[in-house]
Amino acid sequence: MFTRRQALMGVAAAAMLAAMPALSAAANETEIAALPREKVTLVAPPFVHAHEQVATTGPKVVEFIMPIVEKPVVIDDEGTTLQGMTFDGSIPGPMMVVHEGDYVELTLINPDSNSMPHNIDFHAATGALGGGALTLINPGEQVKLRFKATRTGTFVYHCAPEGPMIPWHVVSGMSGTIMVLPRDGLKNDKGEPIAYDKVFYIGENDFYIPRDENGDFKSYDSHGESYADTLEVMKGLVPSHVVFNGAKGALTGENAMKAKVGETVLIVHSQANRDTRPHLIGGHGDYVWEEGKFANPPAKDLETWFIRGGSAGAALYTFLQPGVYAYVNHNLIEAVELGATAHFLVEGDWNDDLMKQVEAPGPIPIN
Repeated sequence: MFTRRQALMGVAAAAMLAAMPALSAAANETEIAALPREKVTLVAPPFVHAHEQVATTGPKVVEFIMPIVEKPVVIDDEGTTLQGMTFDGSIPGPMMVVHEGDYVELTLINPDSNSMPHNIDFHAATGALGGGALTLINPGEQVKLRFKATRTGTFVYHCAPEGPMIPWHVVSGMSGTIMVLPRDGLKNDKGEPIAYDKVFYIGENDFYIPRDENGDFKSYDSHGESYADTLEVMKGLVPSHVVFNGAKGALTGENAMKAKVGETVLIVHSQANRDTRPHLIGGHGDYVWEEGKFANPPAKDLETWFIRGGSAGAALYTFLQPGVYAYVNHNLIEAVELGATAHFLVEGDWNDDLMKQVEAPGPIPIN
């Protein structure tokens, strides 16, 4: 017979079960509150903030603050201007680095000087549209998001407000990358530890600038004014510019990335919208994570690698010769004509064993 005491016990058990998620969440919040915290100041690409390659402590909460900056951006040497939307004022947005098991705590700020709503979708995060559903803010608002870094690798983040606003914000500059390192650092294909001396972050962007009746690029006084024309160009799927780090020439000449012979460089490359094929002319990818996921063994000795649209990949290379290395999207039309070219300037001694001009150019001998 089902007694009153059993009924009361059943009610109590049901209440306990109903309270468990709340109790569990409260316990989890208590545990997170007890973790150490690290405040990180972000830096503009191609550079990356200081970080440990191998974690020397347990998990922590890593705090980032990132304002959204809407501003005109000159994207080529002809003075073509994009009505840009940026994370932290740079295109691409800065790269964040944490370790697996850390918590990312981002304060996203949309100043009242802006005109658009914005949010952030982390491809590294789980649930709620990557955080996009929890971070939509209007001008004059800010929001704080926390997520646990549960998967290692390089991941894109981008703005994703709604509908056609999503691609418009992305191709106006609103994308970046987060790198989640294994706590014990990177490994090669044999599971052996590998490290880098420097890391550079290259974000590839496709821009869609409307032209006037004379074929010249148009300029606009505001984002809203540019929207309708830009949307029509976007629908054609033919970019007017394909560039690295926000502008043609942003990483060439005096802005070239610098290294020395013998240094091992990690190159992180992201493309939030289109497929791309990075290639280091005169070098290789010693180890390449094309999909950007460090849980998978890297490929070795690649000449060109493939980065899917909406992802970030990583390549490790030890420079063996001095000189200027062109780093390109190996759709050479996009590299040469549309702007997708960067330079590495490498100092050191030349090795004739690896390459030598045996005979200088001269007249063809007459036999």
